[in-house]
Amino acid sequence: MKDAFGAPQSLLILGGTSEIGLATARRMIARRARTVWLAGRPSPALEQAAEALRSLGADARTIAFDALDPESHETVLGKVFAEGAIDMVLFAFGVLGDQADDERDPVAAVRVAQTNYTGAVSAGLVCARALQTQGHGSLVVLSSVAGERACRSDFIYGSSKAGLDTFTQGLGDALHGTGVHVMVVRPGFVRTRMTAGLPEAPLATTPEAVATAIELGLRRRSETVWVPGALRAVMSALRHVPRPVFRRLPV
Repeated sequence: MKDAFGAPQSLLILGGTSEIGLATARRMIARRARTVWLAGRPSPALEQAAEALRSLGADARTIAFDALDPESHETVLGKVFAEGAIDMVLFAFGVLGDQADDERDPVAAVRVAQTNYTGAVSAGLVCARALQTQGHGSLVVLSSVAGERACRSDFIYGSSKAGLDTFTQGLGDALHGTGVHVMVVRPGFVRTRMTAGLPEAPLATTPEAVATAIELGLRRRSETVWVPGALRAVMSALRHVPRPVFRRLPV
């Protein structure tokens, strides 16, 4: 059955152990979602996540997916779509990296870019084609406010998210009118395992709040969602701060 304005019956989450992805799955299951695919590297955590969703009444399935293995994406994701229509695909995978360490280790820096950007380009094109073939569905991609302007503290991660954001916007334009809805989600600092131990930024949010924003964005057929919404104005202002001044800001 086709996606009913933000209440999909079937989900595919790339990044199956993502706290944001799982919060979104729980929210959709509470509405009407019944089939949830969790795609990620095989691990006890992935199986535990699926079991937790089954306890909520969902038919939760797992499939091996590695962002760093684009050659496998068409085969792996094709298996999911072959099992039945997917109403919503959520890209929730990514790595933060360690800016200081990655600056000293170009190989590690490239791994951040490959995971967050090139892996998403490959999987995004595969999913977009499958959604277009079935004639409906939503593709939701978790970007980040870090991609809005390069910051000294996280420009490697931020640059990968900037590329992802631009790619997703362009993909949305390419799919306009096909029945496939593409939405970019730009959260700020989210309290998750990935950010544990880091200084909390202003306007910090939670996985549950991001999930709520995703559902609302789908219902509104939004193309871009900021979480929290106040970040739209904040980042609009920061984009216009002169570079010499921006360098001195604590970001």
